[in-house]
Amino acid sequence: MNTASSIVPRSMIAIGMEAPGGPDVLKPQTRPVPQPAAGEILVAVAAAGVNRPDVLQRQGGYNPPPGASDIPGLEIAGTVVALGEGATRFALGDQVCGLVAGGGYAQYAVVHESNALPVPTGLSLIEAGAVPETYFTVWTNVFQRGRLQAGESFLVHGGSSGIGTTAIQLAKAFGATVLATAGSDEKCQACRELGADHAINYRTEDFVAATKAATAGRGVNLTLDMVGGDYIDRNYEAAADQGRIVQIAFLNGPKATVNFSRLMLKRLTHTGSTLRPRTVAEKAAIAAELQEKVWPLLDAGRCKPLISATFPLAEAAQAHRLMESSAHIGKIVLTI
Repeated sequence: MNTASSIVPRSMIAIGMEAPGGPDVLKPQTRPVPQPAAGEILVAVAAAGVNRPDVLQRQGGYNPPPGASDIPGLEIAGTVVALGEGATRFALGDQVCGLVAGGGYAQYAVVHESNALPVPTGLSLIEAGAVPETYFTVWTNVFQRGRLQAGESFLVHGGSSGIGTTAIQLAKAFGATVLATAGSDEKCQACRELGADHAINYRTEDFVAATKAATAGRGVNLTLDMVGGDYIDRNYEAAADQGRIVQIAFLNGPKATVNFSRLMLKRLTHTGSTLRPRTVAEKAAIAAELQEKVWPLLDAGRCKPLISATFPLAEAAQAHRLMESSAHIGKIVLTI
């Protein structure tokens, strides 16, 4: 292992929990600094994004995949301080951001070099810490599985969330007409400022009717849904002929009563995916496409993570409270 040994201690502070529960179960702990295996790099973490899957893990509903760290946190940014055997993609001292299967809420984290990317030009490490989870998720679901094309219409639910703010910017950058739902007029305005052509306050408007009005009755070509529940049937109603719906979460539950005749009559495609359990190689393929097709947009400032709030690592519980309140617009980041 090639390491900047003078700056890598044997122990670190990380956020752990003794049992599932509310935000207060998240406590600073002393843990051994992880050692990078073959092909991995050790990163001194400067920032770690907070995401809904972290909340689910804390509640006991989303366990780490086999072999992954039990420490929460799926995305990091920081400085490379050690290289595992055969790791040559980055050098000691490089600033990177990366997607991890766990371990992000800590002073140090390991990531496979193929799942890491250079920090985009002009982004701070705090901003870079808000990039990997959302950009990997949006790219694979909207552009790979959803096959969004320039000139199509795209609806994203939860437009003011970390996923939503990313999806709005990327869909707009690639030439789509963008519609977003959000839960307040303030959040709708934020969606418009990010590039949404239409923002729908789901508390005061019927998003199906608003979507059809915005598309001259045709409906939308692609919907990215993290809500589930009764939204599933309504997504079918709001979809255009041969429309696609991509499911990435079920905030309103995974079960619903659905009129499946629309699936046949409109020739719809309803698919979905998760990111965390995928293999290193699968995530590496996503990272390669991001570096080729999306990183130039970040480097040029055409897309940028929207940071709602930052918290010191020790205040991870407060970050989770904010996440669960849904009062944030954009990303929540822990700083180390």
